[in-house]
Formats: sequence, C-alpha cells, structure tokens
Amino acid sequence: MQVSEFDFPLDESLIAQEPLADRSASRLLRLERKSGRFDDLRFVQFPSLLRSGDLLVINNSRVFPARLLGRRGGLHSQPVSPRNPAAKEFLRGRVEVLLTHQLGPLEWQTLVRPGRKLGVGERISFGENENNNALEAEIIGRGEFGERTLRFSPVPDFFAVVEKLGHVPLPPYISRLDRPGDRERYQTVYARPEERGSVAAPTAGLHFTPQILAEIRDRGIEVAEITLHVGLGTFQPVHAEQVEAHKMHRESFHISEAAAHQVNRALEERRRIVAVGTTTVRTLEYSACATGRISPGAGEADIFIYPGFQFRVIGALLTNFHLPKSTLLMLVSAFAGKENILRAYEHAVKDRYRFFSYGDCMFIE
Repeated sequence: MQVSEFDFPLDESLIAQEPLADRSASRLLRLERKSGRFDDLRFVQFPSLLRSGDLLVINNSRVFPARLLGRRGGLHSQPVSPRNPAAKEFLRGRVEVLLTHQLGPLEWQTLVRPGRKLGVGERISFGENENNNALEAEIIGRGEFGERTLRFSPVPDFFAVVEKLGHVPLPPYISRLDRPGDRERYQTVYARPEERGSVAAPTAGLHFTPQILAEIRDRGIEVAEITLHVGLGTFQPVHAEQVEAHKMHRESFHISEAAAHQVNRALEERRRIVAVGTTTVRTLEYSACATGRISPGAGEADIFIYPGFQFRVIGALLTNFHLPKSTLLMLVSAFAGKENILRAYEHAVKDRYRFFSYGDCMFIE
C-alpha cells in the first residue's frame, strides 16, 4: 500500500493557528461508516450523538512544556550577549530540543534541531545556572531524522526545572511561538497532573468543557479514563514509500484495574465503546490485540493501525482532522474506510473546516 494514497490537497489557510475562545464552539463532521453519509454539526451536539449504554473512553495524559531552547556547550561555557560582536557565533550555537520519551531517570529520547550538526559526546545547556534553574545534557546516542538520546546532569527536581524553562510543544504547523495561554489551552480539561508525560495534546479532547462532560454523565453515559503519553509514535512523519515499511515508536501507557473492568464489561455486554482520540484507540486496541480483552497495567505501545486492521474494541471515534500521509490519517481510514475518509476530508476542505490540533473534529460511527 502506497503512502501517497493517503494524500489530499489542503489550503494552508485552513490550518488553525489559534484555539477558539470557547472550546466547545468547534464544528463537528459526523460520518456514518456503513453508508458513507456525513452531516455538518457542532461539538455542543456531541452528547446527543451518544447512545444509552455507550462507554466513553478518554486519555487523561497531561502535556508538559517539553520544548527546550538551549545552546551548544556546557553551563560553564562563556556566555555571549546577543548585543556584543560575538552574537552571530552565539546564535549559530542555538539548539532546540523536544523531549519525546523518557528512557530513565535522566535519559530521554529527543528530537533536536539542527540535527546534522549535533553528534555523540556534544553537550547542550539550557537556562542560566542560577537558583538551580538550569539544565545540562550530553548526547549519548544518535538516530535518524534528528533523533538523539540525551543524558541530563542531575538536578534536585528535573521536572520543576523543565516547567520553568520549557515551552509548550505546539506542532510545527502552528507558525507562531507559544504563549502563556497555551499552557492551559493546549491541554484537555480532564488531564490529570499526576499523569504528566505527553509532548503533544490528545487533541480530540480539547473540545470538551466541564459542562459538556457533566451533560454526558447526566445522560447516563459511563466514562472511563486511560493514559497514553503522546510521543513520537503519534506525530513522526512517514518517511517510507510503502505503508507497511513504516515502524512506529513506542509510547508509554497505563490502564487501571477500574478502566480495564469498565471496558471488558462493555465488551461482554455488547455495548458501544466510543474512543476520544486516536491515542485512546491505539491504547485499547494494543491491549486487546492478543486476547480481545483489556489487561490492566503499564506498558509501551507501538501498534500501527492502517487499512486491513481488525478492530476488537472500538465502536465509534471522536477525532480531529489529520495531516496528509500521516499514520493518524491511516488509522481513521482503517476504521471508516479510506474512500469515506477522503470524501469527508474533501467536503471539510470545501466547507472550510479548521484543521489539525486547534481545529474542528469528526465523529465516526
């Protein structure tokens, strides 16, 4: 299967650069898989689309400010003010690091820019060494496409420093710098502080408000929470020409005893399981791939879902619009049918839906 089969034309003006003031004011394109029919709705209507007996499953992972701006050299390197004659040399030493997956207490899988210039053994410093608000790391491993493994020097509280130094990891198609408001807005309202670990938001959940969640529960809809920390597996581009040649990165997940029981009971009772976001789909389908049932516990998922995949758990899906030729577009095509998805996307483009992370959404049933 060719990756080019999952391409579609998109006017860049449709890529949402800002979130709506009201999370729930987004548009919703409803797609029926069997008929291929779609309807233009609003997200505020989403609770009415749920059926009695449905189980809604959400990903409660929390985004942290995983984008670090630093410079080549250690903390004790001579600092250079951008105003002095050596400013150009300083700017040439700037480095951008995205923390994508924690490998150990101080080791991280990362994406770095400029990747080609940074080799194993090089050191990178972040922030000023005042009041312990600084970090230093050594590159200890090198991968393809800007991937590097970093080992950070010990600090009293690593994540506390990252919270102070880091930037919200907005996707590269949002062509602006992050702002303070993004720390709250690029986060679901149900993200749990203790589940910090995502480097991108599970964006289908960005449309929910406390009021929408309350309405869903008032309708008697059961809600289950699982955790998948969004990393490279979600947004790394497909570099292969053949779909089957692409390899997914591992992403950490956790399913509680309570959540596993909720999902398994719904499966046994033949109730519909509605996944909020592709991260929820991958977590549940990965857990069920061996036995058809959800196993509680923690693990790392590297499941790649593309057309031909047999879904064991999911009966409906709320999701945002995805990048051309992306693994996420392949996942929704596997669930709804490639032709249905491309027709729906063509309609969304013509009707000027807002695309990607801060954009509108689809409900596929």
